[in-house]
Amino acid sequence: MSMKRDVEFIYELGMLRFVDRAWKQFFGGNLQNVSEHSFRVIFTALMIARLEKAKLNEAKLIKMAMIHDLAESRTGDLHYQSRRYCERDEKRATKDMFVKTVFEKDFLDLLNEYEERKCLEAKIVKDADNLDVDIEMKENTSRGMKLPRTWRAHRKTVYKELYTASAKKLSKALESADPHDWHMLGRNRFNSGDWKE
Repeated sequence: MSMKRDVEFIYELGMLRFVDRAWKQFFGGNLQNVSEHSFRVIFTALMIARLEKAKLNEAKLIKMAMIHDLAESRTGDLHYQSRRYCERDEKRATKDMFVKTVFEKDFLDLLNEYEERKCLEAKIVKDADNLDVDIEMKENTSRGMKLPRTWRAHRKTVYKELYTASAKKLSKALESADPHDWHMLGRNRFNSGDWKE
């Protein structure tokens, strides 16, 4: 382990805010970067875990969600079309990121466990990762972005791949929700302040 490598790792984490989600190429708009995506995946995974009411290790779940896309600081993100033509070596990228840092051993093992999708924590993090795409598309649609009809049909395939019952229920709830309810119906000047009629 080396403090120099730890410092380099901290700076590399900051680069994730400059890595666009690859499907921005198709839909444009104000889409998340990888750092923003990972942040919401952490909370969505934790929410799914608690909805599942299953015995699991929340610290492990949160760490998996934190690192699930870290390699993209080196590999970039690939969208569903580019994956037909390009191969990424995310395993090597992640290994190179963690080499000689204080995280090297445990985080590499954790990432391998996530990729195997055998434990409940890994399945929940993958569910959260998939749901975040739908959440973001719903937000952008509510802001006037138009998506091709075929996009919704493709996303139904992803719904079938969700691992947990709670993620499937959350997916349906997200689809019917208005992304603006949190501020329009929450405590604000219109319903509890000086603008209330």
